[in-house]
Amino acid sequence: MATYATAQNIGLRSHQCDATAVFTAPDGTTAYALLDGIGSTPTIRDWTRTAARSLARAAARTGDAEHGLRTEYLRYAAEPDRNDPFTRDGMPAAAAVVAVTAPGARLSLAWCGDSRAYTLTPDGPAIRLTRDHNLRRVWPPQNGHRGGNRNVITSYLGSTLTEGECTEHFGHPPIETHTLPPGPVRLLLASDGAYEPYEDAEQDLAPLLTGPSLRSLARKFADGAVKTSLAARPDNPYADNATVLIADIPTT
Repeated sequence: MATYATAQNIGLRSHQCDATAVFTAPDGTTAYALLDGIGSTPTIRDWTRTAARSLARAAARTGDAEHGLRTEYLRYAAEPDRNDPFTRDGMPAAAAVVAVTAPGARLSLAWCGDSRAYTLTPDGPAIRLTRDHNLRRVWPPQNGHRGGNRNVITSYLGSTLTEGECTEHFGHPPIETHTLPPGPVRLLLASDGAYEPYEDAEQDLAPLLTGPSLRSLARKFADGAVKTSLAARPDNPYADNATVLIADIPTT
């Protein structure tokens, strides 16, 4: 059984619309999910919390991150209100990343959107495992141009784009995956409000993930992200919701 900790900081948003969930199936398979709700309202907050729990359950019960996320993606995409031009723009949605581990099995990851997963191996650097689904990926910076807006995501839970439509429009599928061999490994799931401030400050994540207390590390990571964001823009302060989940995945 892996140990884990989560932490959140609301930043300067009106509501905390990130959410995490962990679910362990009877056979010991455990899923860790992190969602970043799009927007800041009570409706989005509540929906994202429910969606995180549903995703963690689906992924743990199927034993596979991709299967669990795809099941939830298709379930939301089939909702009538999301396919009605008069109601779809008001429907809640979220970026999502989920990891699944079982004793002796490979760790599987799946994501849609720009929430990320990293690993920290013993005596090693923090390694990013995910690729963002956003306009920055579609139109990367080049030749002096800033590229696409990284805050406009191109896949998410609640999207109705099919595999073919998403690939045609944005050059990537709606869901991507990654697998790792059995641990030990320290896993980080993070919303963009948690990792972007450190990335913009060119700060190495490995020291932030190193230490014996996962609870302390998670709290310092989330709070530090908000502090770093505010320090970067003293004349126009802004800080997004920052949420992390850190888990130690054992060898067996």
